Amino acid sequence: MDKLKKVLSGEDAGNTEPGVLEVTAASTLSWGTRMRGFIICFVLGVFCSILGTCMLWIPRIGLAVFAVLYSVGNLCALGSTMFLVGPLRQLQNMCAKERAIATIIMLVCLVLTLCAAFWWKNNGLALLFCVLQFLAFTWYGLSYIPFARDAVIKMFSLCL
Repeated sequence: MDKLKKVLSGEDAGNTEPGVLEVTAASTLSWGTRMRGFIICFVLGVFCSILGTCMLWIPRIGLAVFAVLYSVGNLCALGSTMFLVGPLRQLQNMCAKERAIATIIMLVCLVLTLCAAFWWKNNGLALLFCVLQFLAFTWYGLSYIPFARDAVIKMFSLCL
């Protein structure tokens, strides 16, 4: 916790020690810079997603603005982890067997969300693809927590 406080306050600027997080040796960014980049990018992603949800209720253009901001928010949140592990390792993690299907569904739904909002101009499809995008991103995120997917599956099986 002390390490995190130092990083966020800027006292850790010269320290390149990886600490708890894995840092690739080829990077020139310090651990503190990586942590700040992750936090800024993640918060920006969450902010874009929430702002997009608020814009959903604007007549005529609301859905298109929502689709763009929500998709950009998801990309920022997904990209924020590149600051922690590096771009190559992030792509390897995304393509790992336990995350590949969730990654493909999330990216396909992201593209289909934008197509539905701008090209097909179908509000229902755009909203459906946003929901699927959210579910795929959630499933992707759960893959990083040990036994989280199993717990969700068990919870839903008990409900049915």
